[in-house]
Amino acid sequence: MATLVREAGLPLELLDVGEPHQWVDYTVLPKFAELRKRGPLHYCPESMYGPYWSIVSHQHIMEVEGRPDIFSSSWERGGITIADRAEDRADEPQLPMFIAMDRPQHTGQRRTVAPAFTPAEMVRQNADIRRRTAELLDSLPVGETFDWTDRVSIELTTGMLAILFDFPWEDRRLLTKWSDAATDFEAIEDDAKNKARWDELFEMAAYFTNLWNERAQKEPRPDLISMMIHSDATKNMTPQEYLGNLVLLIVGGNDTTRNTMSGSAMVQTLHPGGWQKMMANPELIQNGVSELIRWQTPLAHMRRTAIEDFDIAGQTIRAGEKVVMWYLSANRDESVFPNGDVFDPERPNARRHLAFGFGIHRCVGARLAELQINILLEEMQKRKMSVEIVGEPVRVYSSFVHGFRKLPVIMRRG
Repeated sequence: MATLVREAGLPLELLDVGEPHQWVDYTVLPKFAELRKRGPLHYCPESMYGPYWSIVSHQHIMEVEGRPDIFSSSWERGGITIADRAEDRADEPQLPMFIAMDRPQHTGQRRTVAPAFTPAEMVRQNADIRRRTAELLDSLPVGETFDWTDRVSIELTTGMLAILFDFPWEDRRLLTKWSDAATDFEAIEDDAKNKARWDELFEMAAYFTNLWNERAQKEPRPDLISMMIHSDATKNMTPQEYLGNLVLLIVGGNDTTRNTMSGSAMVQTLHPGGWQKMMANPELIQNGVSELIRWQTPLAHMRRTAIEDFDIAGQTIRAGEKVVMWYLSANRDESVFPNGDVFDPERPNARRHLAFGFGIHRCVGARLAELQINILLEEMQKRKMSVEIVGEPVRVYSSFVHGFRKLPVIMRRG
């Protein structure tokens, strides 16, 4: 298959869209556009992550997502990211988590935490999220440079995570540190960074083990730890499963919302017309939230592994091969989202984005992410706030997390 792809004239530099340096200097979007022109899926025969298939079209990602019995998410087959476990690190702990499990194990563990994200819970959380968002926005300096990612995106999402876990408020920034460690792609290439990463994850494991032991002696409460303690599907988890599901919930609750909130600052500089249209008409905000999530796509991909041979668009994916579904590409697929690089709050089909996945693995916290972003935009609109990027954004070194380390801005009102 690699030979056929090479004969089609596609250079390895174009095929290997998973290489993380191009995500830091942000040269990857034109490559996805070119790949979509050439076809819906492409085989990359060699990369720092080994060979893999790229699925770049909206239609065919939905097809793969809709066949979980053929395309596995299981950590035992490679998990959900493009990066495989290094052979020389075989003694490292595995981190099973329900997003990296197949049915039926996935179903029971997902159901355990789902009650934290029901519509009724969103109604209950609304007033507190709005209060915290309003207080934060009112504390920001006008006319001075500050880091939007740190002051707004991280602070709001970390606070929300602390509430969901009933985590000690004074230690809430540990959640950000652990989330960053869990998704650190630089550690794949550097043994010293990998050791530091695991030191931080072990720190997280010890901290949450203490919380588990404390709450196991108490009556059930509506926080995520208590839910896992009192569910038949999760109360007997191994320490590795507990740690894995914590990583999932922290990364899912942090990176998705955090990086879309940072995207809200980016679009004001890159697409001011669309942003101003939305701020002038608050009725556009709800649809604008979906459009912002589509435009940013905070997790760029999910990976699957084929359990059996399967044909897609005339090409055969063989059993055991790695399949990477590029959500960022699907959310700019011209056949679904014309002018997809543009932020348009009036886009009629913005909710068709795949940033939350599709099928049985669709993000369990999608409603909460939408609620937090919706409230942020509404509170900015009330204050007639706008921000301008005034320095070079620092992007995450990763082809999985599509986001920012730093985003220097100046805020104005009126």
